Amino acid sequence: MVRATEVPLADVLPVTAGVTEGGHLTLGGCDAVELAGEFGTPLYVFDEETLRGQCRAFQEAFQSRYHNSVVAYAAKAYLGRALGGIIVQEGMSLDVVSGGELAVAASVNFPAERMYFHGNNKSEQELREALDYGVGRIVVDNFHELHLLNGIAQGRGMRQKVLLRLSPGIDPHTHVKTTTGTLENKFGIPLPTGQAEAALRQALEMPGLELVGLHVHLGSPVFELEPYSEAVDTVLEFASKMRKQHGFEMAEFSPGGGFAVAYTPEQSAPEPAVYAETITSTLRGSLWRYELAAPQLIVEPGRAIVARAAVALYTVGSSKEVPGVKTFVSVDGGMGDNVRPALYESRYSALVANRVNDERRETLTIAGKYCESGDVLLPDAELPPLDAGDILAMPAAGAYAVAMASNYNLSLRPAVVLVKDGQAKLMRRRETYDDVMRADVWPLE
Repeated sequence: MVRATEVPLADVLPVTAGVTEGGHLTLGGCDAVELAGEFGTPLYVFDEETLRGQCRAFQEAFQSRYHNSVVAYAAKAYLGRALGGIIVQEGMSLDVVSGGELAVAASVNFPAERMYFHGNNKSEQELREALDYGVGRIVVDNFHELHLLNGIAQGRGMRQKVLLRLSPGIDPHTHVKTTTGTLENKFGIPLPTGQAEAALRQALEMPGLELVGLHVHLGSPVFELEPYSEAVDTVLEFASKMRKQHGFEMAEFSPGGGFAVAYTPEQSAPEPAVYAETITSTLRGSLWRYELAAPQLIVEPGRAIVARAAVALYTVGSSKEVPGVKTFVSVDGGMGDNVRPALYESRYSALVANRVNDERRETLTIAGKYCESGDVLLPDAELPPLDAGDILAMPAAGAYAVAMASNYNLSLRPAVVLVKDGQAKLMRRRETYDDVMRADVWPLE
């Protein structure tokens, strides 16, 4: 087997990636072509070593620099029961944004006190479910939620610990559809307008709530470091003013997540230690400047935990050559299992899993099987000539692909496997036609 450092795209593949003597890609000691044959395609293959390594890297990076740090995995990137179990084992906390994510976490007995519930329009039912489970912190996003949650908690004769999510008016310079820290988006209570102070004052007066901290999230993926520094200082300056004016003591603070990953060899994302150094050094400086007591620090990596850990495998089907224009090669997946290229113009890289060492190159556009012209996974890719039956591997597929998968065209959402030491375990089976019809009521009564 070829060493991982000699594998094409080694910087974006899982850390265990290798190549057999026959030129097949291996992941976690498993032959990717054999995995495709056993489990079918599209198939998402998660490498356990890479996954756990990222969990540990983020915890070490932050806790070694700021002891009172909590690393909460952002479940919206991808959550299944097997993954939830791994997050529990790694001692991390969990950030959920829906009743569904909460239900999955509850099904693996995720410790309630290590959970944070986010979202800009939590329903009354979801808030009740969170209180039923004993979720440690609810991150309140707006005035409506303040009053709704206070009423529910008060009716139960309890005080729910909350953080206020603020919108600081800071541009993280990422895609417009994944920017969340500016005033022009739906998330958070605007800080520059005075609304954040009004919300804080109301929260302090509500008998059903215990305001323990403040939260911001700038967007994702954020490759730059300066926006984090600016956000940390902005919120701590606000916390200092609120202490003087309203007696608020900030015991907890979160600058959110949004940490970037490399999807192609041309990209370079900061390591966890670099993000940690930026955030913790700014935090310490701002605490000293504004004479504040040191709060618990909560960070929320999602993409940066799971993206590199997974590779999507597809089987090549038809091809279409338009002379002098473009050559399309279609695979058996597409926007139904990974909508990111269509939604965000996200760029990936790819290699041929059954011919990794093939150095021939053509300019090919990898298209999906769905009935949309925009269903293109990878435009103008430099790849070897592709034949029907080839297995195409797309690295860095662990975040926001399976999580956003759909049944468009009544297609079946893909299977997901976990690989380690040459063994593959099914994390999620492929859907069946019965699955996609199960919620239908027929015949009508």
